[in-house]
Amino acid sequence: MKEKTAHILVVEDDLKIAQVLRDYLHAAGYVSEHSDHGQRALERLQTQAFDLVLLDRMLPGIDGVQLCQRLRSFSQVPVIMLTAMIEEDDKLDGLEAGADDYVCKPFSPREVVARVKAQLRRSAFLPTQKQTSAFVVNELNMSITAKGNALNLTPVEFRLLSAMITHPGRVYTRQQLLNLTSEDYRDSGDRTIDSHIKNIRKKIAQVSDLADSLQSVYGVGYRFECSEF
Repeated sequence: MKEKTAHILVVEDDLKIAQVLRDYLHAAGYVSEHSDHGQRALERLQTQAFDLVLLDRMLPGIDGVQLCQRLRSFSQVPVIMLTAMIEEDDKLDGLEAGADDYVCKPFSPREVVARVKAQLRRSAFLPTQKQTSAFVVNELNMSITAKGNALNLTPVEFRLLSAMITHPGRVYTRQQLLNLTSEDYRDSGDRTIDSHIKNIRKKIAQVSDLADSLQSVYGVGYRFECSEF
């Protein structure tokens, strides 16, 4: 059976950069489309299924952050944000909006392609991607097992861990994780999430050796990576 070719949308208003990216994507075996306008790109995403989006931060129409926020209301397609803004707050803005990764300009097109491949692997697009069975999530009874052993999780801990297991490799900011804890998280702080993650790790450690699957990302938040399948 012939493997499906990934379909990637390049949203970039600099035509030279867009063409370079598309050339490298084509050389790597991917199919790409290009949009140079935020609003038109959003409309295209609402009617066409893509496997990944390369998204410039600064765009006419609506910017990349706004586009990503609106995209997340109807799609979990992997998003890699391209930005010339290198301050930590700017990077966090992109992650808070729902981006899975970011690359700072000027960048190496080869690095971008490598990150594309990594995101496609994590989203299980590639047939060779292994799916973890070390953790099993049951949405019906809100339970999670680690190596077949049930974790004694609170409802909040279940929501946090199940979201991270569902999107392995994705970096979640503390604010994004706070959004998952309850409908009213305005009075919570970063320490709330740190405490929840600490408790989840302890509960995983009680039944398995997989507590390090919840990894800290310095200055940003956390991600789930499980080396056992």
